[in-house]
Amino acid sequence: MSQAVVAAGRPLAAGASQVRTPRRGRRLLASLRGRWLARLALLILLAVVASGLAAPLLAPHAPRVGNLLDSKLPPVWLSGGDARFVLGTDELGRDILSRVMYGAQVSLIVGISAVILAGAIGITLGLVAGYFRGRIDDLIMRVADIQLALPQILLAIAMLAVLGPGLQNVVLVLAITNWVTYARLVRGQVLSVREKEFIEAARCLGVGHAAIMFRHILPNVMASIIVVASFAVANTILAEAALSFLGLSVGPDVPTWGGMVAAGRDQIITGQWWIYTFPGLAIMLTVLGVNLVGDWLRDYLDPRLKV
Repeated sequence: MSQAVVAAGRPLAAGASQVRTPRRGRRLLASLRGRWLARLALLILLAVVASGLAAPLLAPHAPRVGNLLDSKLPPVWLSGGDARFVLGTDELGRDILSRVMYGAQVSLIVGISAVILAGAIGITLGLVAGYFRGRIDDLIMRVADIQLALPQILLAIAMLAVLGPGLQNVVLVLAITNWVTYARLVRGQVLSVREKEFIEAARCLGVGHAAIMFRHILPNVMASIIVVASFAVANTILAEAALSFLGLSVGPDVPTWGGMVAAGRDQIITGQWWIYTFPGLAIMLTVLGVNLVGDWLRDYLDPRLKV
């Protein structure tokens, strides 16, 4: 074996590298070196997820139950604050901290579920449009163009006015109003990938259209989809907060960040700033964290910037 080297008891072809490629997990962690903003964003998101999941265990009070005798109490560090209510209470005497923690559940469920559903619809339609082209492509893209001509928030408001508030309806509406982004992205990438040699080889071997689309083309466009989806989570959380602010989300009895901000807008003049400030900060920090993580993923998945 003059032209081979032996590694781990197995012959390797000449020129093969003995250096093992680092595992994906290690490479992912290594990409965080020197990126303190990305690490901070991950900590923020972990805190939001943990507070949402553990709200029934960690929340000091029931989010829907209040006492009018405790209404509009300031945070504990201000004069007149009560140690029982760290972030103060709202106009009905409900604990702000508990409601912020429970509000994380709605934002995360809607944000992640709507993105997954929108991605499933958009990716499938984008694959079909880019792979088959012709009339199918024209039909799907014209529908997408029509939807893009309509403001998303107005379309969501109109649909919820018909369907009514509710968690499932909000997820469905936000998915329907956001599938176009994935469809157009995937279609553009498929038009390029479908002409590659390995796709032609798969056709020659008799591989079916569905297998080519989902087993050979889709993995090659997933990097772009992941990046777009990460930013879409932030946009969806903002959209849900806007709908909650307008009273069109999950209903007035369910604590949501947007609903809390809406309830606190009447207290701006009277000076109870904590009623709307803390849920507003929760929205801002969560969206900021998601966007920073999206920036990190974009750089990590960019083949020109591999760590």
